[in-house]
Amino acid sequence: MHPNPLANLAFPSEPIVFVDLETTGGTFGVDRITEIGIVEVGPSGVSQWSSLVNPQKPIPAFIQQLTGITDAMVRDAPTFEQLASGLLERMNGRLFIAHNAHFDHGFLKDEFKRTGLRFAPDVLCTVQLSRAVYPAESRHGLDALVARHALVPSARHRALADADLLWQFWQHLHRAHAPDVMRAHLDRVTRRFRLAEHIDEDTIEQIVAGCGVYMFYGENDAPLYAGRSVRLRQRVRSHLVGPRRSAKDLRLAALVRRLEWKATGGEIGALLAEAQWIASARPAHNRAPKSRSGDVRGAPWPYSGAIAIEERDAASGQRAWHVIDNWCYLGTASALAQAGALCSGARASAFELSTYRILSERLARGLAVTPLVSGRLAAAN
Repeated sequence: MHPNPLANLAFPSEPIVFVDLETTGGTFGVDRITEIGIVEVGPSGVSQWSSLVNPQKPIPAFIQQLTGITDAMVRDAPTFEQLASGLLERMNGRLFIAHNAHFDHGFLKDEFKRTGLRFAPDVLCTVQLSRAVYPAESRHGLDALVARHALVPSARHRALADADLLWQFWQHLHRAHAPDVMRAHLDRVTRRFRLAEHIDEDTIEQIVAGCGVYMFYGENDAPLYAGRSVRLRQRVRSHLVGPRRSAKDLRLAALVRRLEWKATGGEIGALLAEAQWIASARPAHNRAPKSRSGDVRGAPWPYSGAIAIEERDAASGQRAWHVIDNWCYLGTASALAQAGALCSGARASAFELSTYRILSERLARGLAVTPLVSGRLAAAN
C-alpha cells in the first residue's frame, strides 16, 4: 500500500502538490488549458513550476479579460502534449490538492487521456476542506479564504499565484489547529484513487447506477470478492474511492487489479447472481455460506418446469425476467420472449441451495411467476 502523504501534515514525508489551472472555459472535453501552476511541498522544502499552454483554440475575450492571458501570449507556448510526460512525472504519486478540485483534476485527466496517459492521483479539494474545518462559514471561494485568513495574493486568476494561495491556506490550517484535528479532517475529505491503481473513475462511471453484482479480481486474475447492490456504481466506488472506507475495504482495494459487473434488473436478480457467483468462483474475501437446519437439499420443485420471475429496476425503470428451474438460477433476460432461451435441461438438473434459500419463502408468499414450457411461454401452447 502507498504511504500516507498526510503523516507529517504541513511538510509531509511524501511530496504533495498544490495545483491551479487557467482554461478557455469551464466545459470538460471542449475547453482547454491555457496555464498550469504547481507548488510542490515535501521534506526537502518547497518548489514552484508554471507554464503557459497553447490551447490550440482561441481564448474567449471575457476569459482574456479575467485572467490577463491573451492569444498572443500562448501562441508560442508548448502544447499540453509537449508538456505531458514531464508534467505527469512532476505530479505522479503526489497527493493532488486544488480549489474546487473536480474542475482542475477533470481537465488534467482529460488532457492526459488525449495523449494516451493515465492520471489518477489521490485528490483533496480545499473547498471541501474549508467547509469541514469551518462549517459555520457560508463562503469558501478563494477570495473568501484570502479575506478570512489574511492570505497574500501575488495575483488573481493566474495559475501559480492561486496555487500559492492554497499553500498559504494549508500552512494557516496547520498553525491554527492541532495535528490530530487536521489529520481527521484531511482523511475525511481526501478522495483516494491510488489504492486501486488499475481501476480509475472512467471504469467506475461505466457501471450501471441500479441493481447488479460485481466481482473484484487480484493478481493472476484470482477472484477476490463478489458483492451486490441496488446502487451498483455507488457501491463499487465506496470500496475503491472516497474517505469513509473500512479497514477491510482499504486492504481489499490494494489487492484489486480488475473488476467485472453485471446488471440484474432488480434486487432478487442481484441476490441470485451474487450467490451463484460466490458458489462457482469462491472469492477469497467472501465468507462461505453457513448451512441451516431448515434447509432441505433436493426440496421438491413446485412447478412442472422452468419459470420466469419479473422484476423492475427502481433506478432505471427497466424490466428483467429471472429464469429458474428445479431451484437452479439459469440467468436473466431483458425480455420475456428471450427468457425461454435460457432453459437448459443439463443446468436445470442441478439443485442450488442458495437459490432455494432466496426464493422458497418468496414463492410461498405468492411471488408472481410466468411458467415456461420447452423454452417457450406456457401460454403459447
